[in-house]
Amino acid sequence: MYKNDKVIRRYSEPFKLKILAELTTGKHTKSELCKLYSIAPTTVNEWIKKYNRKDLMNTRVKVETKDEISRIKALQKEIEQLKKLLIKKDLDTLALDSYLEVAAEDLGYKSVAELKKKLSIKP
Repeated sequence: MYKNDKVIRRYSEPFKLKILAELTTGKHTKSELCKLYSIAPTTVNEWIKKYNRKDLMNTRVKVETKDEISRIKALQKEIEQLKKLLIKKDLDTLALDSYLEVAAEDLGYKSVAELKKKLSIKP
């Protein structure tokens, strides 16, 4: 056999539906069916998505303590505050740039850079 020789399996529609029906009855788990029929779990998940059987997908349950929940809420609040501060800083910078443009124009400088150089303002 060659290195790239792989077995490509094609499953019929009735077979796919049979697997999903067996999952629905609860007679076998997904992992048991995969071992029994030599099917990859990802393949079964694709069939579940294809036939829109979300009820057969694994569900994730997230278990958190009250401390974790309060910590997450505190971090989210801090993120919002930091976003607001960043927006304020950006607006302040825009306002300063606008003031410098107007000042440079009123004072007769060719550019804001020339005014900044004259006033020893770092760019």
